[in-house]
Amino acid sequence: QVQVVESGGGLVQAGGSLRLSCTASGLTFDDYTMGWFRQAPGKEREGVAYIRSADGTGFIVWHADSVRGRFTVSPDKAKNTLYLQMNSLKPEDTAMYYCAADSRSWSSCSWKTDFTYWGQGTQVTVSS
Repeated sequence: QVQVVESGGGLVQAGGSLRLSCTASGLTFDDYTMGWFRQAPGKEREGVAYIRSADGTGFIVWHADSVRGRFTVSPDKAKNTLYLQMNSLKPEDTAMYYCAADSRSWSSCSWKTDFTYWGQGTQVTVSS
């Protein structure tokens, strides 16, 4: 049974940093597309970063324009944990952040929000 559990959210001042963690079970990063998403009150859920193993030799990574250069997604295969390092946080980054997994290919999952497995989310609040 696939499960993903997020942690690491909290309250931080603008310009600060947080690192979110997504601990996965029942899957391996070599076989699943993983994604970080966020949803702010009154807004649609949006993709923040996606990652997929490239035939076991590395990873394909994509970050949304709004976070590129500030956020970095990275996997730790040994711990089966996905991280989202968030630097230079802005008040507009305030949202519930979710980790998700899907066994479909990169082309079927990237830039999309209809992943199969979702965590409960972790709240990130950035004060001005």
